[in-house]
Amino acid sequence: MDNVVRATRYAVVTGASSGIGRELASLLAREGYALVLVARRTGPMRELADQLQRAHGVPSVVLSADLASPEGVPTVVDELKKRQLDVEVLVNNAGFGLAGNFEALPAEQQVGMLDLNVRALTALTRELVPGMVARRRGYVLNVASLAAFTPGPFMSVYYASKAYVLSFSTALHAELKGQGVTVTALCPGYTETEFAARAAEHQKARLFSGPMGTSSARHVAEAGYLALKRGKAVVVPGLPNRLSAWFMPLAPLGLRLRIAGYMNASGS
Repeated sequence: MDNVVRATRYAVVTGASSGIGRELASLLAREGYALVLVARRTGPMRELADQLQRAHGVPSVVLSADLASPEGVPTVVDELKKRQLDVEVLVNNAGFGLAGNFEALPAEQQVGMLDLNVRALTALTRELVPGMVARRRGYVLNVASLAAFTPGPFMSVYYASKAYVLSFSTALHAELKGQGVTVTALCPGYTETEFAARAAEHQKARLFSGPMGTSSARHVAEAGYLALKRGKAVVVPGLPNRLSAWFMPLAPLGLRLRIAGYMNASGS
């Protein structure tokens, strides 16, 4: 582990090695937050930590952890306790998705998706929110997805996991109101990241071909960070995505399933 000097404000960012997580870490560093960067790949995080130290003068803890494993969250929590770090911001960004027929996709990967997208996010939030409440100051940003607003054939487990993140986040946002702690669900549509490439590895889903328009990881991160600081419960970056998030819950279930199934089916 890296030796760092304790700072007044710390932010934990999971999935920090690339994409939205990396961009959010950069924005937090720009605002003066020292960072705890969490992902499986150490190399990209060390590179990011060095870059942020040079650009913003903030220290970083680089922590390699597989949050989908039973040891992942305890590893992070134990390190935070050992260093006596008071975490002001938690960004639960780590996650992945798979596209394809439910019965054909590897079972262990689908269960692993729930372990990462749902279990680890919930466990880490549960570990860090009590300290935020005690200090009466804290922010949680949970990265959900536009997929959270409807069931999704051919990506059934992923859509369900993101629906959980949205429901959990908005409920907790209401529960913590008045205690100085806010919880925000960030629901991006198609974003140019390594995640999109991995999600389409088994089947080229139209969802990951940008049918609602394409956003950069930087744009999504900026929208998420602004919403977090404003204490918003939900943010959907991009007008087409916001229209979709508004329309889908109002549409008949059969229509929603047909639309989502088409979006997620194998591309030509």
